[in-house]
Amino acid sequence: MAKVPIRYVECPRDAWQGFSRFIPTEEKVAFLEKLLEAGFRHLDLTSFVSPKWVPQMADAEAVLAALPPPEGRTYLAIVANERGLERALAAKNLTHVGYPFSLSETFQRKNTNRSLEDSWPLVGEMVRATEGRLGLVVYLSMAFGNPYGDPWSLEAVLEAMGRLRELGVREIALADTYGVAEAERIRQVLEGVVARFGPEGLGAHLHARPEGVLEKVEAVLASGVRWLEGALAGVGGCPFAGDELVGNLPTERVLPHLEERGYATGVDLKALPGLAGEAARLKLLYG
Repeated sequence: MAKVPIRYVECPRDAWQGFSRFIPTEEKVAFLEKLLEAGFRHLDLTSFVSPKWVPQMADAEAVLAALPPPEGRTYLAIVANERGLERALAAKNLTHVGYPFSLSETFQRKNTNRSLEDSWPLVGEMVRATEGRLGLVVYLSMAFGNPYGDPWSLEAVLEAMGRLRELGVREIALADTYGVAEAERIRQVLEGVVARFGPEGLGAHLHARPEGVLEKVEAVLASGVRWLEGALAGVGGCPFAGDELVGNLPTERVLPHLEERGYATGVDLKALPGLAGEAARLKLLYG
């Protein structure tokens, strides 16, 4: 029986952005090229944000320019404002931009320095500016709750999803930004969204403790969503989760599990241990 295709996004940008020391551009490029050689087709690899706030990503244009042409692969960069969008539109080899849109007012201000009310017009501008030029992914963060006491409900998630769809956003990834949502809530939220909007163009970006990784993966699969994201060695995650063990879903565990469950990832599984070791080495050197 043929395996079911699944979209898996490797997220070195998420892994690297909090490192305390700058990874030389050539090291970033060498690692990204190894990912491409291993068959990864979807990379969240940099961001166009102020070097004042995220110095690790100051070389975004140089990294993209040094990579082979995407040729059907996805090269995504995060943008947080109009200036970042301008840079992205001018960048070589970029195929997609991602915008972090939070259901939490508190986190939206912390993350993008603007309110939710001010963020909606920016999303509309991104839809217009990228049409026919770049793909647009909106990351709906705090989609499974938040640690700030801001209001949260499944209905609020569905309302935001509906508004994003009305604006013309076709690709939306729901994010468990601080990594403590239980698998059951993840399943319930995703099932609710799928029931109203269908699974097409819907993803899940989750953070987890090591013991909760596969349970959360199973929650996503049970909902009908076929787009997952993670990072080798589980590097990255959420600094305000208050738990050093909370990180990105570790790719070297997730992909073999998906293949065993009958999903086609397109990645050479034999390459994963070495790549995870390289990801861990970069964290040791620069984290």
